[in-house]
Amino acid sequence: MTTTGTPSALAQTLVPSTDTGVGTWTSDGWTVTKRNLIKVKRSPDMLIFAVLQPIMFVLLFSQVYGGAIAVQGTDYTQFLMAGIFAQTVVFGSTFSGAAMAQDLKEGIIDRFRTLPMSPSAVLIGRTNSDLALNTISMVIMMLTGLAVGWRVNASPASFVGGVALLLLFSYSFSWVMALLGMSVKTPETINNASFMILFPLTFVSNAFVPSDTLPTVLRVFAEWNPVSSLVQAARTSFGNLGATPVPDIWTMQHPYATVLLGIAVMLVVFVPLCIRKFQRISAK
Repeated sequence: MTTTGTPSALAQTLVPSTDTGVGTWTSDGWTVTKRNLIKVKRSPDMLIFAVLQPIMFVLLFSQVYGGAIAVQGTDYTQFLMAGIFAQTVVFGSTFSGAAMAQDLKEGIIDRFRTLPMSPSAVLIGRTNSDLALNTISMVIMMLTGLAVGWRVNASPASFVGGVALLLLFSYSFSWVMALLGMSVKTPETINNASFMILFPLTFVSNAFVPSDTLPTVLRVFAEWNPVSSLVQAARTSFGNLGATPVPDIWTMQHPYATVLLGIAVMLVVFVPLCIRKFQRISAK
């Protein structure tokens, strides 16, 4: 039977199971994931506009500003693309917050309560579907990068590791945005609230310019910004660092460890917070 995006249709697939524990939890999460992906399939404009923004940034910085920005040790397009990839996956995590806020407004969460499903399945399904959307976005952005001259100068294993790190970071950050989406009063608020977080993280970083060109206060913030470590790790994985000097800061000297630590902290802190917040909302 085909699963549609409505709770009544989900009830046809979320039937009581003889399985318990992890099996039921996994099955419920996968069913809700399919529901969210079907919604995107029926409204492809959501994905189209999400991808158009980073494409515009690629064209703006590489073709308009690229000639005026000099980066020591490498071509600016090679330097830029890892920053664009990081920005794409971080911005893509806002789907979780916006979707949770919209579902709360429409009363979908209340209807989910009546279904025989794990309470955390809604959150698992939401973040899983965002991971799938971010994967699609990454493929499109890499094709865009190849079109403007970006190249991978590393081994296939290193390339795959860089992509995996970007997507794992996006998945963990989706939990942060999901909590934000459940905390705001209206879906309209989530856009302003999320950009208050996303803009400093992505623009006050080494994504578009070397951090050593920034004023002292902003430079220190950029060097300890987890997005900067993510960008640094991606540049290294894709072989785009060239001879660009690496700041003598622990986070920049050990970007992989910094990103993995950040991912672990976000999952350990925000997954339980999201589940507890969802349970409180569902109990009202």
